[in-house]
Amino acid sequence: MATEDKNRATAAAILPLVGGAANVSSIAHCMTRLRLGLHDRSLVDDEALKAVPAVMGVVEDDTYQIVLGPGTVARVTPEFEQLVEEGRAAVPDPDEAAPSVSAEELAAQGAAMKAARKTKNATPFKLFLRRIANIFVPLIPALIGCGIIAGLNGLLVNLGWLTSVTPALAAMASGFMALIAVFVGYNTAKEFGGTPILGGAVAAIIVFPGVANIEAFGQKLSPGQGGVLGALGAAVLAVYVEKWCRRWVPEALDVLVTPTLTVLVSGLVTIFGLMYVAGEVSTAIGTFADWLLSNGGAGAGFVLGGLFLPLVMLGLHQALIPIHTTLIEQQGYTVLLPILAMAGAGQVGAAAAVYFRLPRNESIRRTIKSALPAGLLGVGEPLIYGVSLPLGRPFITACVGGAFGGGFIGLFNQLGDKVGSTAIGPSGWALFPLLDGNHGLGTTAAIYAGGLLVGYFAGFLATYFFGFSKDLLTEFNVSQEPAESTVAATGGPTTPDTPSKEPAGV
Repeated sequence: MATEDKNRATAAAILPLVGGAANVSSIAHCMTRLRLGLHDRSLVDDEALKAVPAVMGVVEDDTYQIVLGPGTVARVTPEFEQLVEEGRAAVPDPDEAAPSVSAEELAAQGAAMKAARKTKNATPFKLFLRRIANIFVPLIPALIGCGIIAGLNGLLVNLGWLTSVTPALAAMASGFMALIAVFVGYNTAKEFGGTPILGGAVAAIIVFPGVANIEAFGQKLSPGQGGVLGALGAAVLAVYVEKWCRRWVPEALDVLVTPTLTVLVSGLVTIFGLMYVAGEVSTAIGTFADWLLSNGGAGAGFVLGGLFLPLVMLGLHQALIPIHTTLIEQQGYTVLLPILAMAGAGQVGAAAAVYFRLPRNESIRRTIKSALPAGLLGVGEPLIYGVSLPLGRPFITACVGGAFGGGFIGLFNQLGDKVGSTAIGPSGWALFPLLDGNHGLGTTAAIYAGGLLVGYFAGFLATYFFGFSKDLLTEFNVSQEPAESTVAATGGPTTPDTPSKEPAGV
């Protein structure tokens, strides 16, 4: 089957299982998940979705998230969007049986469920972090592409190869980072309900070379001072100024006055306030990260690597995105990401231990075999939601594995061997092309590989010896046919009708 047909077939299989085109209110995707806004959650068939071959799992948060994996999700999403558009354009069949409830009752029911779900998840802090993620996540593909080109260019420069090409590669790798503040400003204004191009225009002031001629707080400004944090603050301010103008400026003058006042007011505040303040904050972040790993070393790495999986489960990892981006702006790489990536290594080791500890549970072993390659490449959702989290203890022992892997890399940072990543997003083996440090690519890659191995072995040993109680082994180490009981989201057996593809629910 052609790739296009395969992606369309996957989208076509998913659509009716989420209630059809009429039930889809929004469509988006991140690195691994198709994220859907749904009118009525009760119309979704979770178990049938998990049985779709391309689906690795499902997660419910503020949106309904279908885990498809990197690459696949970017190809399936356009096909899904097209099918939804076609479905909405289709004329309803007038001969269809009338629903058992009125349209108003159904809409009210769906709205009530949606409101209850949003109330549960929509704490102010989580909503703020979600907005931050919506600003930075769209930038990740460019960060990855430019980061890999930067790594390739560094390798060629060190080897003395293709000297006529390396300047061009350096321009490709650095161009985006030189203007990243503009993209952050654009996305910020869009996310906060302003005019995106005005947010980009105000943020562009930060990277304009002419600011070097301006003094603020008794100091000369430097182009780029404040970085992405300054751009974010400037764009948010621009949104509020723009909204004030829309409310008070007469319509006849709006097209002239509103954009002018927005850029003027927020631009002046940015130049004579935000750039300096955000620059100090950015410098403090870099200084603290260096101090933490230089002095805390193994201890800091142990804590960071061990806590990252719980942070992901709570959605709090999104707060780290602007910190990573700031470090990449300042130092060329983020020293935090390789440490946090060890959480995935612990997860892989824990899954391998589960595989050996449950030799009779064909269903769980099949899930592990299918999800392990993705886990090695840093896509942990299938192993988290399909294996370790539903079982309980293996999730904790996976965190232990991540802690030891993080401690290993943290120790080398303390000894002076920095290990960093030139972009955010990838993890596991997929992070190797993005590695950078202060002692050459070979040393950096060796330390990172050592951290992965420590994470694998620590996660395996912790899970093998401490991940199962006697009762848990008795309950799950049982022979079963594909249609027989599997692990449910609660950690207990489900009915015989549960599909065997996904032994643990989400």
